[in-house]
Amino acid sequence: MSMKPGDAEGREAPPAASLPADKELVLKVIPMPGDTNANGDIFGGWVMAQVDLAGSVVPARIAKGRMATVAVNEFVFKHPVRVGDILSFYAGLTRIGRTSITVQVEVYAERFGSQGSYIKVTEASLTYVAIDDRGNPRPVPRDAGPADAPPR
Repeated sequence: MSMKPGDAEGREAPPAASLPADKELVLKVIPMPGDTNANGDIFGGWVMAQVDLAGSVVPARIAKGRMATVAVNEFVFKHPVRVGDILSFYAGLTRIGRTSITVQVEVYAERFGSQGSYIKVTEASLTYVAIDDRGNPRPVPRDAGPADAPPR
């Protein structure tokens, strides 16, 4: 098998990506060997858990109280995540509803040994709901959200 640039296993290297200017960097993490699946890549469930944590940062500021993940609207694994990648999670507000807040999360990897070059590995849309002390939905504060927030 002939080797292609960018991958020791002969796979084509994914195109380099630019980091999003319209989203906030909310989390950086390096996956470890204990986070791998049977193929040796990082387990998708581990990535999903990190995306859920990263996605909750923006709505936490807006909800001003308890909230919970109510829906994963979309989740796309674009490229495998590998042990030692430096993952950067960017989140942006998509919608503020009466009781819910929807965000878009994009995950970029800096491959081990290729720091400074980014590959978009995952993107997702998640919805969080503001909840009261009994776990029931409550209204999102009307004054919540940044000045450039999408309309309700």
